[in-house]
Order: sequence, then structure tokens, then C-alpha cells
Amino acid sequence: MRAVEFQEYGDPEVLKVVEAGVPAPGPGQVTIDTACVGVNFADVKARAEGYRVDALPFRPGLELSGRIRAVGAGVEDLRPGQEVAALVGAGAYAEVVVADAATVFPLPEGLDLRTAATLPTVVPTVHALLHEVGRLRAGETVLVHGAAGGIGTVAGQLARAAGAGAVYGVASSASKAEYALKHGYDEVFSADTFPEDVRRATGGRGVDLVLDPVGGDTLRRGLDTLAVYGRLVSFGNASGAKPWQAGQPELYSQGRSVAGFSILALAQSAPDALRALAERAFRTVTDGTVSLPITAEFPLSDAAGAHRLMGGRTSTGKLVLRVGD
Repeated sequence: MRAVEFQEYGDPEVLKVVEAGVPAPGPGQVTIDTACVGVNFADVKARAEGYRVDALPFRPGLELSGRIRAVGAGVEDLRPGQEVAALVGAGAYAEVVVADAATVFPLPEGLDLRTAATLPTVVPTVHALLHEVGRLRAGETVLVHGAAGGIGTVAGQLARAAGAGAVYGVASSASKAEYALKHGYDEVFSADTFPEDVRRATGGRGVDLVLDPVGGDTLRRGLDTLAVYGRLVSFGNASGAKPWQAGQPELYSQGRSVAGFSILALAQSAPDALRALAERAFRTVTDGTVSLPITAEFPLSDAAGAHRLMGGRTSTGKLVLRVGD
């Protein structure tokens, strides 16, 4: 089978198509004939700087869709030929992928394989950020960094559907801001001026919930945009800054709180909770509450092209690799 991996860190050109043996599922696992793969910024960070890479060579890819090829011992609720989406720790850039059965999700009726490949990381993450972790209530205000990306596109729609009083975004360019405004946002601010923009838009009150995948200075500035009793949920460190700390001086005076979320960490620590979360989140797609636009599609052999587009920070929505039918 064909797969894409890298043997050294560097530019997108280090991604190479290789021939590999077809894997077999172990106990509690399935193998999947891949149809499509969702491309994530974590894939780009893995290739460029070794994010979450244990050893080289490394095969990136966190999410995919396809049909089950074979099931391992102890797998009872999945069967060969079944259409599924899956969340994996790595390795989705391949024609056949091994996945733990606990993070393989049968597709609801009406959900096609192309769309399904975009869902395992994004939609459950957004659902958790807004509801399970962020505890958004109707009428509250939300600020989302990366508003034009895959998660941002869904967050605007899902926050609006939850009855948010106002949904604000942060984007890195005017074109991205224009894109985000079509997906649930009331206003979209510049990354350079968002604290001042939030204070203006809210009459100095601040927002109730901030969703931050950037970390570093952006996170610290985000704390200052919170209203009394406001919550900030960190779900990434795209800035690459050193781990941050928030303590009594930042939180006590106005009852603010900081939380974190990682869907990959949840998959390892509480797979049953992940499965329940995914089921709730996928329903928002099948019932039409949320749509996740695929803005660019590449063949598996041109994974480097997808990485160039995403790494250039000009992409919006979701990127996919086309592998099978």
C-alpha cells in the first residue's frame, strides 16, 4: 500500500510517498481502507518541528474516513465493509490505517465519506469547548481565535445555535475575517488589536468565554478580555511559546477561570467520554446545525501541497487528502 511519511524535519518537501506492507489489526483494533484524510495544523507542526513525534520515520494524520477492512479480536460492534470515521494518534496518511475500535465511529445515515473525514477532531472539539468545558449559556458572549480555520468555522455556527448573545472572532487577515463573517460571527477582529476591539464591542464589559488555540502572549491578553466570572479554554499552543501559568493575581479579583481541552488526550484517558461526545457532536452535522466547508482537496501523493497551503496561514475551512473512492 501507499503511505506518506517523513524521515527528517523540514519543509513540506520532506513528505515522501512510500510503499509499505498492509497492516493487520491487533486485539481491540480495526483496519480501515481509507477514503479521505483530514489535514490538521498538528500535522504541519509534526513535520516541521517534531510535535508529538516519538521517532522517525513518522507518518502523520489524526483523522480519516473509509470502510472497515478487518476487525481484531474482541471487537464486537464494528464489521468489515462498514463506513466509519476514525481518530488516530498518527498514521492516517495511508491507504490502510490501523485504529483502536474505541475511537472508530460508524457514520450516521446521510453523512458521506468526504465530509466524515473532516469531523473526528474538529466537531467534537468545538462541542466540548463550548458546552462540556466552556459551559456556554444562552445570551453569553464568545471570542474565538482562529475564526476562519476548521475549528473556528464550526465554533461560530455552534455558538450561534446555542443562543450566544454575540460571537466575536479573531483572524490574521482581512480575507479570513470576511470568510469567518459568513459562519456565525458578529464581528471579527485583528490579532493585533483584539483586546481593545473586545472592550469597544462590549462597552467595556468583556466576553464570557474565550477559546484559544494560540497560547503564549495571545492567551495572556485574552485573560484581560474576560468579563466578571469569565472563562478561558486553552486547546492548543500554535504560537510555540513556553507553557504559561495563570494564578491568583490573574483570576481571583473577578472570579475568572482557565480550563484546557485536548481531544487526543481525552481519547487516551476517557474513550467512553469521547465516544459520547462524538455522537452528540456528529448530530449537529446530520441535523444541519453545522456545516464544515472543505475549501481544498489534494491527492495523497500531494500531501506536501496541503501542508504548503496550511503552513502559509492563508487557508480557511478544512483541507482533505483524497485517498480512495
